Amino acid sequence: MNEKKLSFPKNKIKVLLLEKIDTIAKSIFKKEGYEIETFDTSLNEKELSKKIKNISILGIRSKTIITKKVLQSANKLLSIGAYCIGTNQINLKECQKKGVIVFNAPYSNTRSVVEIVIAQIIILMRNIIIKSNQMHKGIWKKDSINSYEIRNKTLGIIGYGNIGSQLSIIAESLGLKVIYYDILDKLSIGNAKRYDSMKKLLKECDILSIHVDGREKNTNLIGDKEINLMKKGAILINYSRGNIVNINSLKRNLKNNKLLGAAIDVFPTEPLNNKEKFKSELIGLSNVILSPHIGGSTKEAQKNIGSFVPQKIIEYINSGNSSNSVNFPNLSLPEQKEAHRFIHIHKNEPGIMLKINKILSDFNINIVGQYLKTKESIGYVITDINNEYNKQVIQSLRKIHGTIRLRVLY
Repeated sequence: MNEKKLSFPKNKIKVLLLEKIDTIAKSIFKKEGYEIETFDTSLNEKELSKKIKNISILGIRSKTIITKKVLQSANKLLSIGAYCIGTNQINLKECQKKGVIVFNAPYSNTRSVVEIVIAQIIILMRNIIIKSNQMHKGIWKKDSINSYEIRNKTLGIIGYGNIGSQLSIIAESLGLKVIYYDILDKLSIGNAKRYDSMKKLLKECDILSIHVDGREKNTNLIGDKEINLMKKGAILINYSRGNIVNINSLKRNLKNNKLLGAAIDVFPTEPLNNKEKFKSELIGLSNVILSPHIGGSTKEAQKNIGSFVPQKIIEYINSGNSSNSVNFPNLSLPEQKEAHRFIHIHKNEPGIMLKINKILSDFNINIVGQYLKTKESIGYVITDINNEYNKQVIQSLRKIHGTIRLRVLY
């Protein structure tokens, strides 16, 4: 899209990328003409509040927390890109109030997470982690104790979204029986069987793999009560969020051999960078595989994410297209042709559309196309008009009660 269709010059758009986001993201933004600053680590609330004041686009992963205080300092912020699946680290409601659109990458690392979960299932079921640790100590102990094929075992999946459903497909192809539970009525794939009770699923699975988001109500979703329902000798895998499994409960049930083993990639408290020391009650347990939140950390996944998120943000800035956004009404817009485009973000209140059109009528402006969608507390109106118009119309639109932000694309 050429320069004349932008509401302000591209070199005035400042991008801040944190947490070592793949370099492809930087190259895409640079090609667009944006000014870019990068950090390999996350920033705390105080640091980010100071840094974000002149930022138009913010890119983060899972460690950076976007609080109300941070957003209060972000008066130039147009968009946040979450270069991951989850967005629980972002105050989405406050972003809505400020007219800040949020994009994530819900599909880009699915394959990477599924592959590592399958690998951990096999390693745990074959007791490889304990055997490997013994070998490193010079102990040769060849036996088949606690070593099982995965074929004909039952895999229970909690959360049948993008990752859970793809795990289901590959697991079934390896001979696992798949059962799943989701709070939504998700259509099963292949021979996977949907359970309407998590309690029933827990009782029947040999392997439990969790793939839910980190919303507050999912905190300690799996604790003593839930693990007690599981079979003795089952294994547990958590590649979702660190607050989902109660770590103390998990530790007790690993030490008393209720669970054969566990693979944990996410933790209630994680280091902010690679220099901080990792601390966990699970350290030292021989039947636990610990990994540093790397479920989606493959070269392929990070490149996919690094490419997908910037493209969505650039589409939004250049055209107003909000498709695939997390917190905005999703609008897929036609190409802007020989028209100016008014982008009006407002509180979701009755009568605002009427006020917008009255102002346009009062200024004798011809509407070429108009698109409206609402979501929760905000409304999103796109109006394409003829190129010639009284510039006072912009001030009038901004004065409408409930207006959050108005942008004009030329």
